[in-house]
Amino acid sequence: MYRILIIEDDFSMAEAMKRQIESWGNEVLMVADFQNVIRTFVEFDPHMVLVDIMLPFYNGYHWCGEIRKISNVPVIFISSASDNMNIVMAMNMGGDDFIAKPVDLSVMTAKIQAVLRRAYDMAGKIPVMEHRGAVLNLNDASLTYEGERIELTRNEFRILQTLLENKGKVVSRDTLMIRLWQEDYYVEENTLTVNVTRLRKKLQSVGLEDFITTKVGIGYKV
Repeated sequence: MYRILIIEDDFSMAEAMKRQIESWGNEVLMVADFQNVIRTFVEFDPHMVLVDIMLPFYNGYHWCGEIRKISNVPVIFISSASDNMNIVMAMNMGGDDFIAKPVDLSVMTAKIQAVLRRAYDMAGKIPVMEHRGAVLNLNDASLTYEGERIELTRNEFRILQTLLENKGKVVSRDTLMIRLWQEDYYVEENTLTVNVTRLRKKLQSVGLEDFITTKVGIGYKV
């Protein structure tokens, strides 16, 4: 399931698009406040944005530019002004495709699915997470830093993956305990501390000092 944000002030059209996209099992949000589009974008954290060019207050080019400052999420422009100049400008502003009005829902469906495949199909790619030059390989649970490979235990990998998924945020000890041990039996909380300590020593051994910081009484973050 993908989250798709629609920035369109023609609400009847936006509703039709929303129903079509939701029929594939996706989640869709229509922007209501056209002065605070970025706030809605950040809160919804979409996988794709559909944006009209002509909007109240600021046009779609403006909002695409603002989105591009914080995200590489795919953006598809929608406009009745479908001449070559607008299409070229939309692409130059960071758009991934262009849909002409009146919107043909079958064409919209094909274009959205094609862009989503290009953006999120991981076939043939090695899924990795990176921070401060350290690269976590999600396929083999290894960490590489400055050419040196670090083998991680299952628990060390899960801890590091969870922290990197929430980069910059404190992850509670309870969240990490749930991520590490799903079974219905009691695990000493000290076991988490031991695993974090071992992981820190491995990171420090290759020069990654203070990679994981502690928020006393709450949890950890990278």
